[in-house]
Amino acid sequence: MKDVVVYTSDTCGYCHAVKDYLNNKNIPYTEKNISKDMAARRELVSQGYMGVPVIIVGDQTVVGFDKEKLEQLL
Repeated sequence: MKDVVVYTSDTCGYCHAVKDYLNNKNIPYTEKNISKDMAARRELVSQGYMGVPVIIVGDQTVVGFDKEKLEQLL
């Protein structure tokens, strides 16, 4: 199984949808909440992203809650 990392924020509805989706599929993931974790925020910005959710599946990145793309990668 591929490692999954999800960058989220407290006020992002799509972030909650991604987490619900992954939880319902029993897919383990690491959440990096940029609202609470300034290191995660800097990490995300250093990768060139300004918004969330950003989902990293293995070596692939999905910006936003793109269910079809996630299905392909998972």
